[in-house]
Amino acid sequence: MPRKRTSRRLAADLSLLVVAVAFALPLAWVVLSSVDPHADLRVRVPDGFTLGNFDAILTPDITYTPLLNSLILCGGGTALTVVCAALAAYPLSRYRSRLNRPFLLTILFAASLPITAIMVPVYALFVRVNLIDTLQGTVFFFAASQLPFAIWLMKNFMDGVPKELEEAAWTDGASSLQSLVRIVLPLMGPGLAVVTVFSFVMMWGNFFVPFMLLLSPDQMPASVSINDFFGNRGMVAYGQLAAFSVIYSTPVILLYVLVARRLGGGFALGGAVKG
Repeated sequence: MPRKRTSRRLAADLSLLVVAVAFALPLAWVVLSSVDPHADLRVRVPDGFTLGNFDAILTPDITYTPLLNSLILCGGGTALTVVCAALAAYPLSRYRSRLNRPFLLTILFAASLPITAIMVPVYALFVRVNLIDTLQGTVFFFAASQLPFAIWLMKNFMDGVPKELEEAAWTDGASSLQSLVRIVLPLMGPGLAVVTVFSFVMMWGNFFVPFMLLLSPDQMPASVSINDFFGNRGMVAYGQLAAFSVIYSTPVILLYVLVARRLGGGFALGGAVKG
């Protein structure tokens, strides 16, 4: 038995090591190729160190404008998603109804729908209402596409906040909206952090939606403009592509660092509810 357990642990450790290497190799290629003057598809230590790849891409047309567009689209879509998800999850969490479960199941079904399945009618609708090739229209669609799963997550986190705290606030004359903003949301910091990070990351890496809804090159986000590094005849500027990928990943990493403390903590109830 001890030998079998040891062999199973060894097999599990080797399997996890293989998976870790499979994830680490692309990251290593991005970092090493970004400073390699002769970068290609091989993962190797560069012969020389250069910042020329970054100098080549740090221009308004290649990096600054697409990144700004991405921040506008994803930041606006994330803010709209979090606000709407909180307002929608509050009655689902606090008020019991026979329609709650069917509504939640409908939300879960909507979250599982692939975006590609609805893009044709969405494109026709955007053309009809003059929202095609507009940043605000893309923000609305980003928020609408992430809202079902965001509501599901927000409701589950909101269930963990004791209702007795709100009842005490209602006794002091607070309204439902005031109790939501001043009591529930501050206490569910980890939930807000999870919904914010999840929504932002899903929007940040989305290529298909802005590619379909935006037509002007000056409005394209970085997730679409990164395609410009692939030439029409199979020629790829690997060093510049890696450098752009490093810069493109920086906002997501910074966002995670900013909310890491909230993700690691629990609900800050701190003994507010006592027998």
